[in-house]
Amino acid sequence: MPKLSVIVPVYNEAKTVKQILEKINCVSIDKEIIVVDDCSKDGTQNILQDILKKPEFNCLKVVYHSFNKGKGESVIDGINQSTGRFVVIQDADLEYDPNEYMNLLKPLLEARADLVLGVRFTKGHTGLKLHRLGNKFLTAFLNFLFGSHLNDYLTCYKMASREVFTALQLKSRGFDIEAEIVSKALRKHFRIEEVPISYYPRSHSEGKKIRWFDGVQQIKIILKYRFLG
Repeated sequence: MPKLSVIVPVYNEAKTVKQILEKINCVSIDKEIIVVDDCSKDGTQNILQDILKKPEFNCLKVVYHSFNKGKGESVIDGINQSTGRFVVIQDADLEYDPNEYMNLLKPLLEARADLVLGVRFTKGHTGLKLHRLGNKFLTAFLNFLFGSHLNDYLTCYKMASREVFTALQLKSRGFDIEAEIVSKALRKHFRIEEVPISYYPRSHSEGKKIRWFDGVQQIKIILKYRFLG
């Protein structure tokens, strides 16, 4: 089985980072875990330093940002540090289950897809109402402009070969990285396959970071890569 690089962008996730890394580490697959800490201020860095000392985490690498750069920069740094044949993005908030990596890998291993999206809302999962409605609108907007038929482009779970991610030449600094990845993949006519996944949404009080203005930025990015390239 080819090695999988798991990119974990982290910002102020002291409550969950240890648990998600334990879950990833338990997945029986050849892998490396690359955590990119985006200058956390809540003790996350201390937790990561303690985890690094544990022998069972010998596949873990941690990259520290000296100032807060945004999720996009963290994802890009993680990809640049990766050595696996395939790469997956994994948020640290426990909303997504690492045990589903093999389901995401299958279309890639069978050469049916260039980019795989783990879609959240096909199994009856809901999440925060405004986020769900915003997701539906933004995905419909992207589908309209690109003539695609996606269900959930905003999902965290995006998996592709390192070669494909490199070919996208990603530049986004913030949450707009989600729109950039999919818009560029569609523009390049990459084959995209969606795989249903489990989803355990958290609230803003539990640390959810997406806000309404991130949706506005998504629209700008979709328009940019549809018409300007």
